[in-house]
Amino acid sequence: MSLHPVLHDVTERIRRRSRASRAAYLAGIDAMREAGPSRSRLSCGNLAHGFAACEPTDKSRLRGDATPNLGIVTAYNDMLSAHQPYEPYPALIRAHARTLGATAQVAGGVPAMCDGVTQGRAGMELSLFSRDVIAQATAIGLSHDMFDGAVHLGICDKIVPGLLIGALAFGHLPSVFIPAGPMTPGIPNRKKAEVRERYAAGEATREELLEAEAASYHAPGTCTFYGTANSNQVLLEAMGVQLPGSFVNPGTGLREALTLAATERALAITALGEDYRPLGRLVDERAIVNAIVALMATGGSTNHTIHWIAVARAAGIVLTWDDMDRLSQVVPLLARVYPNGEADVNRFQAAGGIGFVFRELLDAGLMHDDIETILPGGIREWTREPTLAGGALGFAPAPATSGDDAVVRPSSAPFEAQGGLRLLRGNLGRALIKLSAVKPEYRTIEAPAVVVDDPRALNRLHAQGLLPRDFVAVVRYQGPRANGMPELHSLAPLLGMLQNQGRRVALVTDGRLSGASGKIPAAIHLTPEAARGGPIAKLREGDIVRLDGEAGTLEALVDPAEWAAREPAPSTAHCAWDIGRNLFAFSRAMVTPADQGALSISCGPPARDGGPWEYDQEYELGDDPQAAALAPHEFRDA
Repeated sequence: MSLHPVLHDVTERIRRRSRASRAAYLAGIDAMREAGPSRSRLSCGNLAHGFAACEPTDKSRLRGDATPNLGIVTAYNDMLSAHQPYEPYPALIRAHARTLGATAQVAGGVPAMCDGVTQGRAGMELSLFSRDVIAQATAIGLSHDMFDGAVHLGICDKIVPGLLIGALAFGHLPSVFIPAGPMTPGIPNRKKAEVRERYAAGEATREELLEAEAASYHAPGTCTFYGTANSNQVLLEAMGVQLPGSFVNPGTGLREALTLAATERALAITALGEDYRPLGRLVDERAIVNAIVALMATGGSTNHTIHWIAVARAAGIVLTWDDMDRLSQVVPLLARVYPNGEADVNRFQAAGGIGFVFRELLDAGLMHDDIETILPGGIREWTREPTLAGGALGFAPAPATSGDDAVVRPSSAPFEAQGGLRLLRGNLGRALIKLSAVKPEYRTIEAPAVVVDDPRALNRLHAQGLLPRDFVAVVRYQGPRANGMPELHSLAPLLGMLQNQGRRVALVTDGRLSGASGKIPAAIHLTPEAARGGPIAKLREGDIVRLDGEAGTLEALVDPAEWAAREPAPSTAHCAWDIGRNLFAFSRAMVTPADQGALSISCGPPARDGGPWEYDQEYELGDDPQAAALAPHEFRDA
């Protein structure tokens, strides 16, 4: 099947606008690669420090030049269910590398915070910036010139994008990402959501709520809904930098076999062998487009509309929301996994999973099938799923037909003809909506605004009976510069309950929603944000707001003359405690807008004058006058 013309066009647009920055990036990683292992250039004192603590066999091998040495970057901690399974991985990887005549060392650890724990808490203000800290920590770990390749142990929200950005800074090294898998099913996600909504309505006790939550989040592994963590896994597979088999449960023989196989593959693709595959070459424009297509086709997390722009930039590639919107309009929705459906990721895998979806997309010309990956067979290798027979790992073709057409469908009979995300434009700026999670009858709303600067204020207004029957909740000063762009998932139970009562409600915010959020029409990541003087700060209580997800518009229906005369309102929010916020003041001051990846670190190749990286001058704005009007401010601000 030939490539769909829109995919071809979007990829070429990305390639053209990224020409200078991508060339600079590739030149940089080529310069970092010199003949032989990096450690061969270390002084004797440097090298001795690097292997002092190793066991005798490893120490002997590291003294020489011809043995590949893997750097392990781990996000292990035992507070996160998704990362607790990583505890034995370094020992397993070291031992297996040893049997293959190679070595492996833990290069460093990175933080891994859980948005599920910090939802609705002040700690959420550190969440987005943790991605950039992880990228920096990854780079620090790989900076010792001891390694010929790397394996990355991380699975959840900001952790995978952070690891990937950090690894791309050392893009001359091959890198393989290793998941730990989802927990086994607990209570149905829909039942959990129902208890949350009853609790918000005062119809369930805290004990009932805790019991439901504990029955849902009950074991090691990722949460089983299709949020940011599990979306990460699909995107990594779509780029070919993680072996097929993301959704294999922890603690199983198959999961261990996949970890060993990933170790073998990482050792096989170093520059010491005949199959050198540096990460920076694998992550090109085609791989980025494949990742976005996979996101759209599966109804994945909205967080990746920020994260993958940052990932692309780390490889010298300029990806935009307009690219994502164009792709979404031609990529069909092939999966319904909670919050976009009833199934969890275990059921999704059983029904056909990633292999089924990727084969359908490839056969329809909706993925690049010619990208270079960590496997010699290219991206078609990801249309297979792992098996274990007699202790031997194998890969079999994904099912030819869906095992459950309520969960996955072929491209010839999709759930919807278009993907899960849509770009909204209007006099309030640009925002994104996850249409796949919202029933068609709720995708358009015109209602008065209820304006707050603190999401908790909305719950207080409800408790006091002060909310209109129908309204658009406008939660502003939640962007990257204001307070680190926390997720506002804690609003979902209240708004979901009101919608269940027959009321029309929506959310408009310059903040984020959890990858697990759905059901309510929500215009999120609104750019420019209020803290940059964005139009959202002009909204006043009672202004009529129209959100049309199908048409892709977001408007304040205010007289144009009055709108132009209004000044942005200052924030009324106040944080009385610190919990580390002061440590990220520089990040808030320097962060780029959401549509540029919300980056608080310099990422990708430097500009010619050594200053901050900027967009190529040939970046095109298309036919969107709103974007053109905002562009000069936004791009200079980067």
